[in-house]
Amino acid sequence: MKLDHIVHFVRENPQETVTYWQEKGIHAAKGGRHLNWGTENVLLYLKDCYIEWLSIEKEEVALQADHPLTHQLLYDQVGFGTICLRTDNIQVLNDDLRKQGMDTSGVLAAERQTESGELIKWKMLFIKEQVSDKLPAPFFIEWQKTDAQRYQKLRDNRSIKALNETLTIERCVFGVWDTEKATTAWKTILGGSLQLENCLIEFRKTNHPKERLEKVCFKEGVNKFEFEQGQYRLPRL
Repeated sequence: MKLDHIVHFVRENPQETVTYWQEKGIHAAKGGRHLNWGTENVLLYLKDCYIEWLSIEKEEVALQADHPLTHQLLYDQVGFGTICLRTDNIQVLNDDLRKQGMDTSGVLAAERQTESGELIKWKMLFIKEQVSDKLPAPFFIEWQKTDAQRYQKLRDNRSIKALNETLTIERCVFGVWDTEKATTAWKTILGGSLQLENCLIEFRKTNHPKERLEKVCFKEGVNKFEFEQGQYRLPRL
């Protein structure tokens, strides 16, 4: 299984987020609007995954949305949310998780409208759980198009630049109250290992009031900084 993207909840509007990262020398692009959820995003595409900075566009829509990630955004407001894992057959994955005794959302249809008006579609899957201070489980995605098709489209519309495709995520570090419990739970979800095809999942004990993703480490990341209550380690560019 692969890391598809990291979800980071932000309060800044999309243009402010794009500008912030451009000043760091990194090209991020406005993703678009989730019309049914009242949210919008900025996306930083990397070699084989991306970071999503997700914000509320229309609170009245978000409050009515029956969508797990939107519920968590409303609860957390700002900071890292969780991670999304990419699968090639989300229905089979749903069946496998249910066989292991997990209650799931079932496969959900999703879409995002870009600034040009294009609708991008995908399927999602969540493990059912109450939004709380406890560590949220990862969720899953199956894209309508292949990775090759998606990345070619991103190059064509200039959502990704050559530098982006040299950048990779090495580790996602989560702060948890009980590392052994978290490791056991996530290994069950991930099929026995915390080493994804393109990223390592790491748990560290924390005394913080919430269990959440705390640090995103790029390969050869040496420059440490914080953005909207999330810590990043970036390589020298």
